[in-house]
Amino acid sequence: MRFASLGSGSAGNATVVEAGETRLLLDCGFSVKETVQRLNRLGLQPEQLSGILITHEHDDHARGAFKLAARYQVPVWLTHGTYTMCQRYLPAQPVTVHIIDAHTPLALQDIEVIPYPVPHDAREPAQFVFGDGVRKFGVLTDVGSVTPHIIAMLQGCDGLLLECNHDLEMLRTGPYAYSLKKRVGGWLGHLDNQSSANLLAQLDNSKLKHIVAAHLSEKNNTPALAQQALSEVLQCAADWVQIASQQQGLDWRAL
Repeated sequence: MRFASLGSGSAGNATVVEAGETRLLLDCGFSVKETVQRLNRLGLQPEQLSGILITHEHDDHARGAFKLAARYQVPVWLTHGTYTMCQRYLPAQPVTVHIIDAHTPLALQDIEVIPYPVPHDAREPAQFVFGDGVRKFGVLTDVGSVTPHIIAMLQGCDGLLLECNHDLEMLRTGPYAYSLKKRVGGWLGHLDNQSSANLLAQLDNSKLKHIVAAHLSEKNNTPALAQQALSEVLQCAADWVQIASQQQGLDWRAL
């Protein structure tokens, strides 16, 4: 089992998870053309995708998903609330859509997909844990606060993609309008570096091979600050904490 990021940040997000012959795209916040180019960078063609999962309806996660799905006949999985809010993205061509329950695991060929609900300012957002029967890859982005259920879901991961959206002081003194600062830093917004570190400290990380800081704000954070916060918890070198960047994403990581 392995994973890679096509890019992560406010301008677009997409992650690929692969096990056996199954390849799932988690979110698609780029145009179809951009998504195909970024897949090619990983040695993939869109026709190789087994399915697309969407966490929530915001542009940077769902913008290109349905057009990509229609063009390459890839099925889509998402919650009812997310689908309701994604109507603006639906193309004229038919798309195969599967509605999921955010509390019910599902098997997509070689990958077990375990969705879980999170606090975020969207209709029915979900994040996901992926497994192949041996290894476990957890994803948590676009979440404003940590719940006991989130902590339970992310225990014992071999790989973890974890939101480190902003540094609290940079957000406080940064260029955002007060209303946007309040939204980003609120309980339905995005996790700051220290909150993500506090979450990480509550997890069983004994199997962890890869920790990736994701969804970093270009104006309210730096890779070094995110790495410092997470590495202090793991007691590892700062550069062992990897960054999923907006432009380059993250190349394949094997679990």
